[in-house]
Amino acid sequence: MEFSSDHSLQIMYFLIFLSIYLIALIGNFLILATVALNYSLHTPMYGFLVNLSIIDICYISTIVPKTLSASLTGNNLISFSGCVAQIFSVMFFAGAEISLLTVMAYDRYVAICHPLQYRLIMNWKACIQVAAAFWSVSVIHAVLETTVTFTLSFCGPNILEQIFCDVPSLLKISCTDTLVNNVILIVIGSTVNLFCILFISVSYGYIFSTVLRIPADQGRYKVFSTCIPHMAVFSLFVITAMFSYMKPSGLSSHMFNLLSGVLYTILPPVLNPIIYCLRNKEIQEAMWKILKKYNFPTIFS
Repeated sequence: MEFSSDHSLQIMYFLIFLSIYLIALIGNFLILATVALNYSLHTPMYGFLVNLSIIDICYISTIVPKTLSASLTGNNLISFSGCVAQIFSVMFFAGAEISLLTVMAYDRYVAICHPLQYRLIMNWKACIQVAAAFWSVSVIHAVLETTVTFTLSFCGPNILEQIFCDVPSLLKISCTDTLVNNVILIVIGSTVNLFCILFISVSYGYIFSTVLRIPADQGRYKVFSTCIPHMAVFSLFVITAMFSYMKPSGLSSHMFNLLSGVLYTILPPVLNPIIYCLRNKEIQEAMWKILKKYNFPTIFS
């Protein structure tokens, strides 16, 4: 479905989504280039940030290009195979996103609460194993959700109340019983989200208790300026995703469904570069060194 049937409004939405998409791509590619070109940033923390940028680029690219095409041409059709691919991609990258955000909370916990043991605990071998684990779990989760969803039969109306193919919209138009699918969605969603929420809450509980014992206000500000935005983005992502997949039928409406879909699929890839890196002094200094190295200040002067 579209945000509006009015052509002029569709053009406006096209420009808005195009701007958001370009901001997300530029921000995340800038992070990738900055970390790759600066040896001083080749640390576990920035390794996780590189993984997050890759996930965000792929995540937003599974949805927005098709939405842009539909807004510009007025053609809202998607093939069955295209819908399968989009469901798998959204599930895969959403699972990878929430897993990595959880891992990053643990990384900050070790760095702040056990700074002397950080290099021992978060060594490259451990980081590679953790990255392989959350990528593998994300693949398994995506395969499971996609397979279970497309064992259903679709023989009635074929209009999805969303700007992309997602599981709740497909369950609504299925002509077979979806009780098992709804139970699987609730069980998996509740288990994964609850585990991640508890893990991050415990990690930040230890972090904040440690930070409050730091006498210097500068040290407290640096930690809080990093941790609080991380919690805000994680909360936004989890809450909107849970509402999209597990909300009561009484809360369902066309505009509510569209907005919740946008919040958990499009906003995180845009906000993550700003929150995690562009406010980071090390990243800013590294970017400035790259600009000076390639004479960008001279070019723009």
